[in-house]
Formats: sequence, structure tokens, C-alpha cells
Amino acid sequence: MTVSYKKLWILFAHRKMSKAELRKLAGIAPDIFTKLRRNHGVALSVLLKIADVLDCDAGDIISFVQEDISEPSEIKE
Repeated sequence: MTVSYKKLWILFAHRKMSKAELRKLAGIAPDIFTKLRRNHGVALSVLLKIADVLDCDAGDIISFVQEDISEPSEIKE
């Protein structure tokens, strides 16, 4: 399962807020914001800070996506 912040970017666009503004208001370091853009995992505390700034729930900005496992990976010995 992978994490997706697509909901965050959609909500972010509706609020017409710049990325720099969101980052500053939430007190998020630039490297953490990069992780969000790349759909990497971040601490729940970061998500809660963003949710607080956007006045929403953490579930409104994150979703989990099932990875497509159509072929099992081979085990190399």
C-alpha cells in the first residue's frame, strides 16, 4: 500500500494558497514538503499541522492506495 496526497493538492488548489504560504503557516521544513510532493510518508504530526491550517481532517488530505501486484517478484538466491 502506498500513500497519496492527491486530496491535499486538490484542497490546496481550491483554497488558492501558495505552497510557500502553506509551508510557513504549518511550520513545515522544505524537505518535508518535498516528501509530500513525492508521495512519501511523513509523520502524522505534519499532517495534523496541515489539516489545522486548512481547517480540515487528516483524512481530507491523505489516502492510501493499494499497489498493483499483478506479478509476484522473483526471489534471487
